[in-house]
Amino acid sequence: MRLLLRRNDLLDGDYVEAYAGGASVALTLLFGEYVRRVHINDLDPGIYAFWIAARDRTDDLCRLIADTPLTIDQWRRQRAVQRDKDADPLELAFATFYMNRTNRSGIVTGGPIGGYDQAGSWDIGARFGRKDLIARIEKVGRHASRIRIHGLDAAELMRSVVPPLPGRTLIYLDPPYYVKGQELLYANYYLAGDHAEIAGLVRAESHPWVVSYDDVPDIRALYQGVATIAYGIRYSAHQRYQGREVMFFSPSVRIPEIRDPTALNSKELARLELQPAT
Repeated sequence: MRLLLRRNDLLDGDYVEAYAGGASVALTLLFGEYVRRVHINDLDPGIYAFWIAARDRTDDLCRLIADTPLTIDQWRRQRAVQRDKDADPLELAFATFYMNRTNRSGIVTGGPIGGYDQAGSWDIGARFGRKDLIARIEKVGRHASRIRIHGLDAAELMRSVVPPLPGRTLIYLDPPYYVKGQELLYANYYLAGDHAEIAGLVRAESHPWVVSYDDVPDIRALYQGVATIAYGIRYSAHQRYQGREVMFFSPSVRIPEIRDPTALNSKELARLELQPAT
C-alpha cells in the first residue's frame, strides 16, 4: 500500500478500508504520515463499537484493559456481553476486544487460548500484553481527528461515503472469502450475489482501488480483464493450510513491480520506495 500511494501520487490523501477489522494497514499508513485521513469501516457492531471507543473514549477503554482480570470466569462474562444485542457501547467495545485478544487465532466467536481448563502450552493472557495494548490504543486516541469510523455494509459505503471523497483517495476492499467465508472467519459472510454486487460497485468506481480475495475462478470471472497479483499465503484459523490470494487493481493504478506482497521485506521496500514512478 505504501508503494501504491507513492507510485500513484496519492500521498497525503485519504485511505479507505471497507472491511477494516483490526485496521492494521490503515493505522500503519496514518501513523507513518503516508495519508492525511483514514476511513475505518466495519459492519460488525462489536468492531464498530471498539473503534468508536478507541478514538473517542480512549482513557475509559485503556482503564478496562488495565484492570480486567484474565480468567475463564471473566472470559465467560465478556462473551455474554459481546453477544448481548443491547450491551452498553463501551462494554461491547471492550468485550469484543477482550474476545479478540484471548481467543484462538483472534476469532471473536472462537474458544479461549489454552482451553477452558487452561491446560494448554499458552494461557488466556498470551496475547494480552496490557502495556503494549494500552500504548497502541492511546496512539489511536492521539490521531482521533484524522480517523473517520463507519459501521456500514460495504456496498452502502461504496455508494454513499466513497463518491464525494477527494480525488487523492485509495480504497482497499478485502471482502469475506468466496469459498471459505462461511466456515472460516466471518460472522457476516457473503453469498454469490453479494460478491457480484461489490464487484459491480468497485469496477464502476473512479477513485483508485485495490481488492484482495481468495484466488478462485468465480472471483476471477467477476474481475475479468483487471490487472492482478496472485500469491500464496498461510492461514492458521481453525486449521493450518496453504491458500492462494489474488489482488485486483483499478485500471488507472500503477502497480509496483512485486511478485509476492507477503514476501516484501523492509530492505526491499526501502529500495522500491526510492525508485521514481514509471
